[in-house]
Order: sequence, then structure tokens, then C-alpha cells
Amino acid sequence: MIASTRARCAAALSLLLVLPVGGAVAETPLEQLKRTGACERCNFKLGELRGLDVKNARLRGAVFREADMKGVSLVGADLRGADLRRTEAERADLSGAQLEGAAMRAVDLEKAKLTGARFYDADLRNADLGETDLEKASFVDADLRLANMVRASAVGAVFRGAKMDGVVLERTWLTNADLTGVRLKYGDLDRVKARGAVFRDADLSGAHFSSADLTGADLSGANLEGALFRRTRLVGADLRHSRGLQAARLIGACGDSTTRLPDGFSLKTCRSQEAED
Repeated sequence: MIASTRARCAAALSLLLVLPVGGAVAETPLEQLKRTGACERCNFKLGELRGLDVKNARLRGAVFREADMKGVSLVGADLRGADLRRTEAERADLSGAQLEGAAMRAVDLEKAKLTGARFYDADLRNADLGETDLEKASFVDADLRLANMVRASAVGAVFRGAKMDGVVLERTWLTNADLTGVRLKYGDLDRVKARGAVFRDADLSGAHFSSADLTGADLSGANLEGALFRRTRLVGADLRHSRGLQAARLIGACGDSTTRLPDGFSLKTCRSQEAED
């Protein structure tokens, strides 16, 4: 009996020696995410997350503020309401991610892959989206004021109702993009490729188009007060019912017989202009 009791005590003591003080060690949010694919409302602020690869991660409301997320792959992630302010996410792959309502002011997404991502009502003020792949992404009602989108590819992207004052879209591809009702005051659209893009009822006051291609674009009903169209192709473009267009600011712009202009306006044909060049 005494020997049996001693044996049980020894076994209990050996178990205590292998367990950490205070019981099992709680796993970190990163460990939880890697193990379960989910960590909603977790705090990754200032975290080192390079190389993270989790598909369809559930991260709704998570905080990634000022975290290092360079090159992460979070394809199809649920990041609705997440905090990514000043996050470093260059070359990240967030294809198909849900980012509705996300706080992303001054986020760095340079050269990131964001195809099909949804940014409805997200705050992307001062964001760096240079050279990003935004094909078929949606920015409906998003705030993109003063964002950098130089050389981005936003083919078929949707920006309806977005605030885009002062956005730099230099050399950006906006082919067939939907910018209906956007506020793009004083935007820089130098050398933008916007064939078939829709700017219907958009506020383009003070916008700067230089060597831009707006072939087949719809600018009907747009506010063009103070907008500059220097050496811009308007073949097949629709500018009917636009407001504020000034002939003096159509410097070297050209069109053709299918270009629809407000009453009293005319353009050189692009073919004749090219011959003069």
C-alpha cells in the first residue's frame, strides 16, 4: 500500500516537472492563424509577418497597423473592418480578399496583387498602390484621396462613387473601368490608358489628361470645369451633356466622326493630327 502510494506520487511529480509553470503556454496570434486559418480581431500591430501564406484566412477586424507584411499571401482572406494603417505590404497577394470598411490610410501596397479584391467603403487615403494589379477589383464608395496609383493595372475595376481627389493615375491602365460618379478633382491622368472607361457624371474638375487615351470613353454628364485634355485621344468618346468643357483646354486633342461633343465644339481628327506630328 505504501509502495503503491509512493509510485503514484512519483508519477505526479514527474508530470509536474515537464509542464510549464502556470499550465500550457498560450499560443501567439500568429501561431493561431497558422494553425487554424483564423484569428478574428487579433492584434498583429508592429508584427513581423513576412512570408505568411494562409488561404481564405478569417481575419475580420484584425489589427495589422504598421506591421511588416511584405510578400505575404492571403488569397481570399476576410479582412473586413481590419486595421492596415501604414502597413508595409509590398508585393503581397491579396487576390479576392474582402476588405470592406478596412482602415488602410497610408498603406504600402506597391506591386501587390489585388485582383478581384473588394474595397467597398475602405479608407485608402494616401495609400501607395503603384504598379499594383487591380484587375476587376472593386472600390465602390472607397476613399482614395491623394493615393498613388502610378502604373497600376486597373482593367475592368469598379470605382463607382469613390472619392479620388488628387489621385495620381499616371500611366495607369483603366481599360473598361467603371468610374461612374467618382470625385476625381485635380487628378493626374498623364498618359492614362482608359479605353472604354466610364466617367459618367464624374467630377473631373481640374483633372489633368496629357497624352491620354480615352478612346470610346463615356464622359457624359461629367464636370469638366478646368480639366485639361492635352494631346488626348477622344476617338469615339462621349462628352455630351458634360459641363464646363473649355475649347482652349483641348490642346492638341483629337477625335473622329464618332466622337460626341457638346454643341459648338469640334476637334481635329486623330489621323490628321498624327500626320502633322
